[in-house]
Amino acid sequence: MDLEARGHSEHPEALRLWLRLLTCTQLVEKQVRTQLREQFDTTLPRFDLMAQLERSVEGLKMNELSRRMMVTGGNVTGITDQLVTEGLVERVDVEGDRRAYRVRLTPRGRKLFDEMARQHEAWIVAAFETLSPREVESLHKLLGKVKHHHTQRNENKLETA
Repeated sequence: MDLEARGHSEHPEALRLWLRLLTCTQLVEKQVRTQLREQFDTTLPRFDLMAQLERSVEGLKMNELSRRMMVTGGNVTGITDQLVTEGLVERVDVEGDRRAYRVRLTPRGRKLFDEMARQHEAWIVAAFETLSPREVESLHKLLGKVKHHHTQRNENKLETA
């Protein structure tokens, strides 16, 4: 039973929408996880870490990686260790700080990530293929309004704290 099945007609429409969003997110994510495993023998957390590094040619410190990925440093360290062993990322010393280092993609890691990213994009596009371009645009705008509302609320809470 998926999350959406918990919603009943007597529940507010907003709650039913929330459950549908969660269900759709889980379905798409499950498909992406399966495809990453089958086509690249990798996991979504590894893909996510490589995606963060792809955006930063000079690399990122471990605390930056864990903050961007919203996971603990221990999780990032474990994934990084695996990727270093496979020659997909490397650790580079930070000048002036003997305790710190940056993690960055190796040329081999960048090439593999580029291939995975192209496939990932195709999988996401396919996940929404039942919607017309206009429907995708409309849904994107509507969800943007929800995001903006919550971003503003959180900023206002910080200002009054």
